[in-house]
Amino acid sequence: MKILPEHEAKKLLQKYGIPTTKFFIIEKRDDIEKIQINYPVVLKVSSPNILHKTDAGAIVLDIKSKEELTEKYEEMRQRFPSEVFIVEEMQERGVEIIAGIVDDDAFGKCIMVGIGGIFTEIYRDVAFRMIPASKEDIEDMLKELKGRRIFEGYRLNLDKEALIEILLRLNKMAQEMEIKQLDMNPIFLYEDGAKVIDAKIIMEE
Repeated sequence: MKILPEHEAKKLLQKYGIPTTKFFIIEKRDDIEKIQINYPVVLKVSSPNILHKTDAGAIVLDIKSKEELTEKYEEMRQRFPSEVFIVEEMQERGVEIIAGIVDDDAFGKCIMVGIGGIFTEIYRDVAFRMIPASKEDIEDMLKELKGRRIFEGYRLNLDKEALIEILLRLNKMAQEMEIKQLDMNPIFLYEDGAKVIDAKIIMEE
């Protein structure tokens, strides 16, 4: 198995038309001078060796200036001397959704979607379908979720079609690529559109 660093995982998602954060790769201090980006930003280590960035101290949020970015980069570079870093614009928080691909021993490859956020592990509000999945299968998955009311105009008019489109593209990706596991967590779902904030992909070898 081969774990992709986040920047490679996001490039793969973008290839399939799945909307992700715009990011820049930072390999040395001078790269910070070259990027055109709106602040505040996030600085992350993009490494196959670090799957839980927060626990490892491999992410800094809400950096408000180029000077602060340079300072935080130099601090983190000392701690992670051989890793690649990425910088991306902070995203407006949306409703958190999780989605992905799992390779189940009994059922083979399946697509997964669920309600994300801090209670993901407690409620396990997720639905699965075997791949290939049709648009009707994906719509049925969303209807199965306990939190489905968020798609039915409860307080917000979320862009359900944007999420369905992401899942359809994920379904296509699973059929065309040797993916062992894929996690998009979180996806921010908005009233207009959606964006994958973090992604992990494990490829079969």
